[in-house]
Amino acid sequence: MQKLREKALGSRRAMTARQRETESSAICARVIHSREFISAQLIACYLPTPDEVDTREIIDRSWRMNKRVFVPVVRDNAQMLFREILPDTSMRKNKFAIWEPESGNFVSPRALDIVITPTVAFDQHRNRIGMGGGYYDRCFAFLRHRKHWLKPKLFGIAYACQEIENISPNPWDIRLYRVISGSR
Repeated sequence: MQKLREKALGSRRAMTARQRETESSAICARVIHSREFISAQLIACYLPTPDEVDTREIIDRSWRMNKRVFVPVVRDNAQMLFREILPDTSMRKNKFAIWEPESGNFVSPRALDIVITPTVAFDQHRNRIGMGGGYYDRCFAFLRHRKHWLKPKLFGIAYACQEIENISPNPWDIRLYRVISGSR
């Protein structure tokens, strides 16, 4: 798994700023025009690091459509929570150098309609490799045994270069509802 993660991260980091910008825009447009996004009211979305898909367009459009936006907040006990952000929310960087809101309402992960999920690598079966901390898998473990996708729907977003042929999932891995990339 680590070798696949390193390969996908290397491919992502090798992209030019222009390539990232072009693909990020196309990916965000696909998310924004999806029926799941249009009908959603509570949206979770990560705040991007410099080489990840830039999600700010999704967040801005959500606010313009009067949707509530929540972002991940990690705790020292390896727990991930989701806190609401507004255009004027004060932010700070956490121990992973990821921006988090300093205040705001929390929401249960079960209440979210869709979750825009950061993805290091993905395959055609909607398996995902993240950064290796297991935060999303633990947070959404309640989805593991569902037969039908009600909510939340986990949207993995990634650049086309991050797709790999096959990921052998661990028993605790949570499969994505949908993957949106520069090629899909």
